[in-house]
Order: sequence, then structure tokens, then C-alpha cells
Amino acid sequence: MQPLAFVDLETTGTIASVDRITEIGIILVDGSEVQEWSCLINPETRISTFIENLTGITNEMVANAPTFAQIAHQIFHMIEGRLFIAHNARFDYGFLKQSFRREGYDFRATTICTVKLSRRLFPGHPKHNLDSLIERHGLQVNGRHRALADAQLIHQFWQKIQQQIPAIEVAAAIKALSGRPSMPTYLDEQMLDSLPTGPGVYLFYGENELPLYVGKSKKLRQRVLSHFTGDVSSAKEMSLSQQVRRIDYIETGGEIGALLKEVELVKKLQPTHNRKLRRNNELCSISLKETEAGLHVNIAYAHDLNFGEQSNLYGLFKSLRAANNALSGLANEHGLCKVIIGLENVKAGNPCFARQLKKCRGACVGEEPLVMHSLRLKEVLSQLRIHTWPFTGPAYLKENDDLIIVDNWAYLGTIKTEGELCQLLDSPRPQFDKDSYQILLKAIKLLQPILGLREQTVT
Repeated sequence: MQPLAFVDLETTGTIASVDRITEIGIILVDGSEVQEWSCLINPETRISTFIENLTGITNEMVANAPTFAQIAHQIFHMIEGRLFIAHNARFDYGFLKQSFRREGYDFRATTICTVKLSRRLFPGHPKHNLDSLIERHGLQVNGRHRALADAQLIHQFWQKIQQQIPAIEVAAAIKALSGRPSMPTYLDEQMLDSLPTGPGVYLFYGENELPLYVGKSKKLRQRVLSHFTGDVSSAKEMSLSQQVRRIDYIETGGEIGALLKEVELVKKLQPTHNRKLRRNNELCSISLKETEAGLHVNIAYAHDLNFGEQSNLYGLFKSLRAANNALSGLANEHGLCKVIIGLENVKAGNPCFARQLKKCRGACVGEEPLVMHSLRLKEVLSQLRIHTWPFTGPAYLKENDDLIIVDNWAYLGTIKTEGELCQLLDSPRPQFDKDSYQILLKAIKLLQPILGLREQTVT
């Protein structure tokens, strides 16, 4: 029989890449021989009052304890080559692997999570946390939230199932758990099997159906699993693994549909872990207007503009400040006058600050004709021009059996039948969205006008 290591850790927090171990408890089992070992560890950072109250481990207790670096070699050789068994094994294994990595050790082990093992062997019970196992199996408690005491409880549970469950069933459960990708503790393993392999969008939900994260992929199942295989080295992935309780998904006909659906769902659900796509309420753009005094430059918010219809808009910026910074950078790079473009105020006839440094060509003092300055400004901004919508109405893009309907750079939805098309076109139009615009601009050659599509048979 493979040698076993029952492991439990106490830590300063829940994120392996940030927090540190404060205590480790290990029970080594070699056949009938059992050895127990534990040690307080100086985390080299303060333990919060909350963690002190939870575990009973205080800053004073670990002040003179060895650091992990000082005992890493001993721990590594103690558990190397053993089946790693822990309650919520992803947490304990992740912390140890990360701690070993900081000291130059490449620690790898086959893990068994006793939460998952209990769920597999006793599927009729709703709860499988350690307190539930104590009550259900009559485990002897020598303490809680201390490393060795909890490791002893895990070992007791292991012994109980050997007595209560036929050996062949226990062996089959262990083989199944150790031979498949590691999933977060609180997820139903059948959820893994139901994930499709093709393109689509996936949604992670936490407790009380809180939206945590929305993602997309051409290979849904593979992408979802990748979140959990890398969680020991990424604070974000570890946090997701600890919080996720349910996974949902929407299959799409292809990658473009997945990209657009992801943007739509992030804006709608506002998941806590999606920050880049969540909002564009302050979206700004630079507009140009011809006046007798030359080109007038204005920076306006999205809600005051007709994106996709106006031909004089340049750039999409997340805020007024970002737009001003971009315009200032272009002025510095191309010798444009900041007075003329509205970024600086001086008395009429006086040079701008850049002209005094000979970095402006002098439009502010009449040394460069306004016509020439306006032409240069247009040329500089041309690289940021927002494309107008190339159709007189909605358009569609076909991906396998899906028809993606868009209008004025906005994603309206995905349909499969003619009846759905009529309903979709009669629905209110969503606002212009920067992320959808950028996706559709790359796919512009695939778009077709929707005129006549109502008469087609949509299959």
C-alpha cells in the first residue's frame, strides 16, 4: 500500500501566493506504523486578530518558531512520495506547493480531498465539512482549527471508512478522485463531465448565486479546467477556486459569438472578478468641428454622442482624463499647439508653453497657418477614427447554426429561427459598447446586411 500523509495547515489567510503558513500538522502512515508531527511556523508577517481568534495561534506564539525556509527540507522529505490527504486538499496542497516553490523545491503529489471522498462515499448527506464528519462518524475531537488536531480528525475519518465501506468501493473512489483533474472542493464533480468541449461562454457563481466571473473560449471544458490547475500560483485563480459553488455555460456557434456574449453578460451581471470589461459609463471620444477659427476640438461623453453615425469622432477612452492624456501625448509627439486644441489657456497672441520650448510649430502666435495646423491635427487623429456603421440598418453574421444580429456596432443577440429574428428586431436597442465595437470591427468582412433575411428560411 502506498505510504500516506494526512496534512493540515493553519495560515494567515486564504491566498497561497500572498498569505503564509503558521502551523503544520502531519500524520505519516506506513501500513500499521503511524507517526505524528507538528510545528508552529513563523510566517514572517503579522497574524490578524481574526485569525488569532479563529485558530488560537498568536503572534507571540510564532515569534520564536522556525520559518518555513528553515524546515522546508525536513517537511519535503517527510511527505515526498506519499499520497497527500487533506480536508479541502486544494487549499493545503496549494499553500505547501507555493511555499516550497519559494524555497526552490518542486513539490508534486497525488492528492485526495476528504470532502470529495465523503461526498462520493456518502452521497445521501448534504454536508461534508469537518464538523459534519465529526458528528456523523463520531470522531474524537482533541481540538479544532489547530493543525495536528485537524489532521488527526482526517486520519480518523479515513479509518472509519475502511471499517464501514467495502475495500473495493473505497479503492474505486480513491482511484476516481486521484485520477481526474482536481476541481474546487465545493463543486459537484458531475459538473465537470457536463461541460461541452466546443466554443461558448462560462459563468462562475459563488454563494447566494453571486456572479464571480464570466469567461469565453473556443474550448469551454479545457478553459474551465485551466482555472483550477493554475490556482496554486495565481491569487486570482485561488480566490475563484475557494469561492465558486456553481458553473453555468452557454454554447455558441463560434468564437465571435462567444466574445460578444461574454461582453454582454459581464456588463449585465457585473461579476466581481471581471474588471476590464465591466463598465464603460464614462466612455469618451474626441470630436472635431470646422469653425472660422479652425478646427474645434471637443472631448465628450458617450451618452452625448452618436457613435457609429457621426463621422468626426476619434478614439474611445475610458474616462475624460484618459482622453485628455492621449490628446496631450499626441500634441507632444507631433508638435501640435495645446492652446489651439484646447488643452492650455494663454492670453491671445502669447505663445503656448511648448512654443517657448520650441516644441510647437507656432500656430498659437501665427507662425504656422491654422489651415496647416488643422490638416496636421486631422492626419494625426486619423489613426484613431471611429468607423461609422457601414449598413443602413441591422446586419448579421453566421457562425455554424447561429445567426449573430448586430446594429450600429451593438450586439442585439443570437438567434436560430425566423420567429426569433422578428422578436429581436422589435426589442429596444442596446447602447454603443466599446468592446463589442472592437470585436465587430475585426469581423467586419463577415457582416452582411439584414435586408431580405426576414424572407429567408433561417435554419
